[in-house]
Amino acid sequence: MIRRLLNLPRRGLIALGALVPIGAVGVWLLGPGQSTLNDVPALAPPDGAMRVYHLGHSLVGADMPVMLAQLSGVEHRFNVQRGSGTSLRAHWEDSEPILDFDMVNAPPVWRDPKDALQAGDYDAVIFTEMVELRDALKYFDAAEYLHRWAQLARRGNPDTRLYIYETWHRLDDPDGWLTRIDSDLQDLWLGRLLAKDRKSAPPRPLYLIPGGQALAAVTRAAEAGEIPGLDSRDDLFDRLPDGSLDQIHLSPLGAYVVALTHYAVLYHQSPEGVPHEVTLADGSSFTALDAEGARQLQAIVWGVVTRLPRTGVQAASSFAISETQ
Repeated sequence: MIRRLLNLPRRGLIALGALVPIGAVGVWLLGPGQSTLNDVPALAPPDGAMRVYHLGHSLVGADMPVMLAQLSGVEHRFNVQRGSGTSLRAHWEDSEPILDFDMVNAPPVWRDPKDALQAGDYDAVIFTEMVELRDALKYFDAAEYLHRWAQLARRGNPDTRLYIYETWHRLDDPDGWLTRIDSDLQDLWLGRLLAKDRKSAPPRPLYLIPGGQALAAVTRAAEAGEIPGLDSRDDLFDRLPDGSLDQIHLSPLGAYVVALTHYAVLYHQSPEGVPHEVTLADGSSFTALDAEGARQLQAIVWGVVTRLPRTGVQAASSFAISETQ
C-alpha cells in the first residue's frame, strides 16, 4: 500500500477596532527585528484561473493539489514534482536520488521542474523544504537551494508569484507539535530559510502559504470544542496500514484544510462557501465534516491568511499586530 506523499492565546488582535480571536501563535506577535521578515508588498488578486507548479515532497501530497483545483471554481491547472522526504537540493542536483520518484511522479501531472520554471508558464510556483527543517538548513543547504529555485523561476517569468509552503513537524516531536509550529515560522521558515533570498532583495520576493499555521489554528479550535464534528488533531492525520496514527502525513480532512489555505492565499478570496464535498486523487469522494463544521474550518483558515502580511493578501494590511500576548 502506498501512503500519501510526504513530507494562541484566544484573543489578541485588534482589527478595525474590533477584538478578533486568533489561533495561538507567536507568529503574529512579532518581536524586535522580526518585522522585516514580513515586510513585503501586498499582491493584487489574480485576474482569473491560475496555473501553479508545486515542488516538494509528501507533505504536498497527492490529494491537496487536486482539491485546490476543485475549490478554485475555475480552470485551475497544476503540475508537480514530489518525492518522499525530498530536499530542495535533491530536486536540483541530478546526482542525488529522489526517494519514491517513480511511484509518485507521472505525466501529465508531473513535469520536470527545471524545464517547467525555465519555460515561464506558471502564474505561481510553490516551494517547500524537507523536514526536519533544522537538518535541511544545517546539512542540505536549504537556504541556498531555495534561492536557486526562486531565481530560476524569476528568470523564466518575472511576473510569476513565488511562495514558500510552510509545513509542520511530527506530532510526536519532543519539543511539541504546536510549540514547533508556533516558533518555527519566524525563526526557521521566514528567518533562516529565506535569508539568502531575502539578502538579494529580489523585486519579486517569496510569499507564504501558512499550512502549519492553519493546521495549528484548526487544532486549537477543535480541541476547544468549537468545530462541530472535529475534536482532535488526530483526525487531521492519516492512519498507517496497522491502524496506528501517522505522525506526519495528513488525512483527507487535513489535506482539505491545507487546500483551503492554498486557495485563500493564491486567489485572495475567503474560502467560506467553497465546496466541502470533493474528489480525491484516486477518484473517490470525500466530505469534509458537515456544512457547519466545514464553514468553521473555512473561516479559521481565512483568519490565518489575512493576519499574516507575508501571504501577500491585501486584507492582511487592515490588521494591526499586537506586541503582547
